[in-house]
Amino acid sequence: MAESKVVDILAVFSDLEPAADAIEHLRTLGVHDDCMNVISGIPVTEAMLGRPSQWTNVPRIALGGAILGFSAGLFLTFIAPYLYPYPIQVSTQPFVPGPPTAIVLFEMTMLGMLLSTFLGVFLDSLFPNYRPMKYVSEVSDGKICILVECPHVEEKKITEALKKLGAESVQPAEAQHL
Repeated sequence: MAESKVVDILAVFSDLEPAADAIEHLRTLGVHDDCMNVISGIPVTEAMLGRPSQWTNVPRIALGGAILGFSAGLFLTFIAPYLYPYPIQVSTQPFVPGPPTAIVLFEMTMLGMLLSTFLGVFLDSLFPNYRPMKYVSEVSDGKICILVECPHVEEKKITEALKKLGAESVQPAEAQHL
């Protein structure tokens, strides 16, 4: 059985609408969403391009950080004052007063969520990445690129379709050190 060659094409579009149309047409040609990658210098959501939402672990990691932060706040407000050999009583105020306790719990919860969200995004985006990446400099000028990496489609058919749909350039993708 012959091994199929992987099609590796990078198409550059000047606007969002032709790029979205190209993605839709590529699907009709048999290119799966897993084989397409959109490279853009501007923030573009999946819904703008008609693509399925990407799955991420960041919300779960943020929730875990919020729970850890809340636990740290509980420790600081309810347990830490009793760790000292001589607890300090202020007038007739309760040993663990309500309003300051609420502030500490809120702040520690938000701090835990903030730090874990940053860490989650950092890890989820595989940053930093030292591998050569497929990229064209037009992305920095506001262009939108579609990278097609697929083993089961015809390169000539995909190239012609992308040119007909308004691609400024369609070229073989080359990995570059950025």
